[in-house]
Amino acid sequence: MPDTYAGGGDVNSTDEQRFTELYHEHHAAVDAYVRRRLDSAHAVDDVVAEVFLTAWRRLKEVPSGAVLPWLYAAARRLMANARRADQRRANLVEAAAGHGRHYVDDPADGVAGNLAVAAAFDALREQDKEVLRLALWEELPARQAAKVLGCTTASFHVRLHRARARLRQQLAATSTSPAQRALTTIGGADA
Repeated sequence: MPDTYAGGGDVNSTDEQRFTELYHEHHAAVDAYVRRRLDSAHAVDDVVAEVFLTAWRRLKEVPSGAVLPWLYAAARRLMANARRADQRRANLVEAAAGHGRHYVDDPADGVAGNLAVAAAFDALREQDKEVLRLALWEELPARQAAKVLGCTTASFHVRLHRARARLRQQLAATSTSPAQRALTTIGGADA
């Protein structure tokens, strides 16, 4: 008559008895087999437990005349799976380590830097603002920006250089760290 375990369904008592005998008779041999092949005691315990779980689930497939070789074959497959999983984990750790650490700037610094640039820009004369708008916002080449302003290309370069210098002075007057970062953003060679 079958026993019923909570949530486990029907269990044939002869299957349970066969498995219990199989476990008691072969556990030490399977444990030694796995222990000689794996380094980690924790991994050994996991593989041995999986071997006997597999034997329980597939008890009808376990040949009665060759139980130990069947258990060893199951252990060999499970160890191969464990080695592959360990290799995947090691590859993942190596790949993650290769990416290095990336730090994200505080968004508040960006906002403060933008506010500092906007305040410094607003403090400039209208002529300097227009030169900067044409060069940085409109991204016009110097020759085209000079045509918009009605001057020579050389004059535009001089005006752009002076406008950038005045903007840097305004940003430096605020002397905040986001403003210092903004200085590097707007710096560079005159276009």
